[in-house]
Amino acid sequence: MTSPLLSDAAAPAPGGATIAAFVTRLVRVPLTRPWAADVTSVGVIATHVVRSDGAEGWGFSWTPQIGAEAVHALLANDITAFAIGRSAEPGEIWRELWQHLHEAGGGGITTIAQAGLDLALWDAAARADGRSVSQWLGRTRESVRAYGSGVNLHYTQDELVAQVQRWVDAGFDAVKVKVGKPDVAEDLERMQAVREVLGPDRALMIDANQRWDLDRATRSLEVLAAVDPAWIEEPLRADDLHGHIELAARLRASSGIPIAVGENLHNVYRFDDFLRTGAAQIVQPNVVRVGGITPFLAIAAIAAEYGAAFHPHLLPELSGQLALTLRTPDGVAEPMAEDVEDAGFGTLGALADPSPVAISGAALTEVDHPGLGIRFT
Repeated sequence: MTSPLLSDAAAPAPGGATIAAFVTRLVRVPLTRPWAADVTSVGVIATHVVRSDGAEGWGFSWTPQIGAEAVHALLANDITAFAIGRSAEPGEIWRELWQHLHEAGGGGITTIAQAGLDLALWDAAARADGRSVSQWLGRTRESVRAYGSGVNLHYTQDELVAQVQRWVDAGFDAVKVKVGKPDVAEDLERMQAVREVLGPDRALMIDANQRWDLDRATRSLEVLAAVDPAWIEEPLRADDLHGHIELAARLRASSGIPIAVGENLHNVYRFDDFLRTGAAQIVQPNVVRVGGITPFLAIAAIAAEYGAAFHPHLLPELSGQLALTLRTPDGVAEPMAEDVEDAGFGTLGALADPSPVAISGAALTEVDHPGLGIRFT
């Protein structure tokens, strides 16, 4: 089994299974730790595909708070109408569907919605073969390093330090925290407190969530270099390619902090842009936001070609499984899974079955299951 690329192939192979039925439903999953005053839940659009040979698969689309109804409408109407009767082979109709939806945008709601079909097709194929998706693709490792993460800019310093201590106590050797306070002096004070808990040997990644402009990012990172961050994530608006090119040049000449992007890039072309121009050294695609497993694997291939580190964004129950299958070029860090505190689907009680992965200490491993192993209650 080789990773599918975004080819123009659309017609099913002779005698191949087709999509006989596709249904969707919107589920609201409350967060036990709100990500902000107005982000108290995540929207999941659970999907179910039935193939012409009787095989079934389950997938989902996902978005925090905003856009779930729009994603659901696109899935229930345009995508369902397009999909019925077409090839059920994973990856075969992805590009044709993307082109079909392009009037609604080349990324964002369109690709998020596409993931709902793409994931269900991968799940159905692996289930029909009696294996998990990672087994079907071929694992390259039995575990993936995990890091502790949280949406915590609104936490007090004491709350933040307590969270970091929980991660250390749980065995994590790398953590990621938010920066972007109005005064960088406050960011520095908070990061120094975090570094004190971590000690010198654990990795500290910082995430600005697109809060800075170029000059503010430059000044802030000159200050925050004192805590030795392993990367700066989304320092600028994700759309600002040229700003990232200039910031990367400035950082190379000063602190050397690498730039990580990807959770808000939505197609293979944008990832290629950022890597080809040197605007980013680390990419973090969100498997749902880019449109599912099919483009996720294509982005991984692009990252490998450029020798860039590849660490999937969020959704460890899904992205952790895929990370087990990725091949890493020599000299490039192996992929890590992001474990946001109290935000896993299993932890939130959203899954009908046990979680398909387990995270213990700094390691994510797969638990025996068919397909993706992700079905929602």
